[in-house]
Amino acid sequence: MAQTTPSSTIGNGELLLCFSHLRWDFVFQRPQHLLTRLARRFAVVVWEEAEVGATAAPCLRVQTRSGGIRVVTPHVPDGLDEEATRLTLASLLDGFLAEEPPLSVRWYYTPMMLAFSRDVVAACTVYDCMDELSAFRFAPPHLLQLEDELLAAADLVFTGGWSLYEAKRGRHASVHAFPSSVDVPHFAAARTGDRDDHAAPVFGFFGVIDERMDLALLATLADARPGWTIEVVGPVVKIDPADLPRRANLHYPGARSYDALPATIARWDVALMPFAINEATRFISPTKTPEYLAAGRPVVSTPVTDVVRHYGEVAAVRIAPAGPDFVAACDEALALARGPDRAWRDAADALLAATSWDDTAAAMLAAIAPYLPAATPEHYDCLVVGAGFAGAVMAERLAAGSGRRVLVVDRRPHIAGNAYDVADAAGILIHQYGPHIFHTNSADVFEYLSRFTGWRPYEHRVLADVRGHQVPVPINRTTLNTLFDAGLETEADAAAFLAARAEPVETIHTSEDVVVSSVGQELYRLFFRGYTRKQWGLDPSELDKAVTARVPTRTCTDDRYFTDTYQAMPDKGYTAMFAAMLDHPNITLRLGTDFATIKDAVTYDLLVFTGPIDEYFGQRYGPLPYRSLRFEHRTLPVAQHQQVAVVNYPDEAVPYTRVTEYKHLTGQQSPVTSVTYEYPSPTGDPYYPIPRPENQALFKRYEALTLAEPDVLFVGRLATYRYYNMDQVVGQALASWRRWQARQDEATMATAAE
Repeated sequence: MAQTTPSSTIGNGELLLCFSHLRWDFVFQRPQHLLTRLARRFAVVVWEEAEVGATAAPCLRVQTRSGGIRVVTPHVPDGLDEEATRLTLASLLDGFLAEEPPLSVRWYYTPMMLAFSRDVVAACTVYDCMDELSAFRFAPPHLLQLEDELLAAADLVFTGGWSLYEAKRGRHASVHAFPSSVDVPHFAAARTGDRDDHAAPVFGFFGVIDERMDLALLATLADARPGWTIEVVGPVVKIDPADLPRRANLHYPGARSYDALPATIARWDVALMPFAINEATRFISPTKTPEYLAAGRPVVSTPVTDVVRHYGEVAAVRIAPAGPDFVAACDEALALARGPDRAWRDAADALLAATSWDDTAAAMLAAIAPYLPAATPEHYDCLVVGAGFAGAVMAERLAAGSGRRVLVVDRRPHIAGNAYDVADAAGILIHQYGPHIFHTNSADVFEYLSRFTGWRPYEHRVLADVRGHQVPVPINRTTLNTLFDAGLETEADAAAFLAARAEPVETIHTSEDVVVSSVGQELYRLFFRGYTRKQWGLDPSELDKAVTARVPTRTCTDDRYFTDTYQAMPDKGYTAMFAAMLDHPNITLRLGTDFATIKDAVTYDLLVFTGPIDEYFGQRYGPLPYRSLRFEHRTLPVAQHQQVAVVNYPDEAVPYTRVTEYKHLTGQQSPVTSVTYEYPSPTGDPYYPIPRPENQALFKRYEALTLAEPDVLFVGRLATYRYYNMDQVVGQALASWRRWQARQDEATMATAAE
């Protein structure tokens, strides 16, 4: 029996084994939402249906997915009968579990897998019944018999909706309804920007296209409204694609990833749920309803029982039977979407505020907890919160430099923080959270990081799209000559040109004062005002003068964005560098783990906190203001999209601030290219502290509270409410560790002298 061994650096000692009929990488729905959240508590393994053929001997493929979740796919030879297949799968499962810790939770999405796993022992057995599988096309004849056995074996039964709850509650003593939830911030990204109400209407559906879809209704709608575009997004399963109705205005673009769904919905006016009313849809509770509403789109649905039950009185949801009534409901929804009144959206938002996958997962965990044995808290010398630059450097130094046993936790499912890079579907290494360009004048910082990475020489260049030209930023002599046909030949010429345009302000208070005093109103408007308004959501006249430190001017033709001594990119990427940094026997890493869920589950002597300082203190004085970012990653069918890695868009009419093309950073060769459009946002992950005096005063109140926390080190951007470049964060972390180590050495010497 062959088995691939995954990384063991993710997760913890409590094992949750999920048996799922849905492949993990098929579509992102209830199992993925719940298990990625439960992975903050358990080491999660998902056991998929077997793949038959293409192997001479039974084996397992084990792959690690986001959040440290391991996906196990059995491979069995062709030609085995049902009993031989069952015995083979049982043997593969026994072999896998022999190398794992005792099983805490046995979790089933399908009764069919009980056939080979019935003898597996677990502290708690959960049957999460998300669908009435026996009503689906091609359901195995003995599914109901196995479900009876599973109901008898289960400690808890969860249902994906109230209709299923009503169907199951008489068959088990502990049945709990957990209807479809929603990740509101994820889908709210579809609301960015305004649709053109003069464009042809677009109606859309996303999800699995199978026997639950009313294909005749799609044809009826397409025929009734030929001027509308109807987009049916998703994989086609269990039905013949040839049976799909074909019309000029009816499109089937195929599957989309979960990350791509907000951008997909953003093109729609109205979202559709054209389900057939049959046995297969009798008990469904579609996740699409709240997801569409979170995206800010009205919904038109056929009368599915749980949709009527939960959303029948919601103005944003129109429910009508197939036929002319459904078409009329679509007309009403379109008028709602394009009308000036947004009360329907506000009402939907209020409803969704009480519906989240986080809350659902927490409630499920609370139901499971009484069945689990009490665990003895594990002790670590140091707990480090955050696996970005500040946390990783502190962890490495405490482990390797101080010999301490360190636990590192991060609420994200990966290391490297905002510097995380990963190969996308096109094989191009992209920066998930926008471009990170390494540069420093500190030999100490560069030498330290060089322990963990080689370097690819790289000098960063940025262009700004201004007046139909793409010109160098920082503003230099080339910029001025291109925009103004100034004919400047020397640095003295450029200095005189800028001086002639400068409009000195008597007292410098704001970022606007700084720029206008230096280069005048015209260059201020072209390069700074619109970009700043987009980036900060504020006028430059409202921002502290320190903001302008990142927008210098030059009189030479040097078009490098940075002039630091050391400029390079990690040769295998940032994530690989962080992996090397955290690869130490004294370091334990738990990803997808929030500090709040772990702080009482382990004990420790020192806490290194790199998260938001206001969050640590429960936002006692209110939240510290931040600006956030939203990233739209695209792969384009060209070898090169732009001349340099980053092009800025200062024009306020352009919704994004910059576009990054990663092949310039990595040196990769490919017939396609990957780019990221960057949109500022008032909500989301905290990126930039907003530089206003009142915000700094609020931070000082939180900083004063740290004096009462002698065993906590606050390190990094968020913990000190400052914008640092990467090298500055590394330098601060190294300095923090050295000061801490010096105190330990002094204490040791003092003890020895007694």
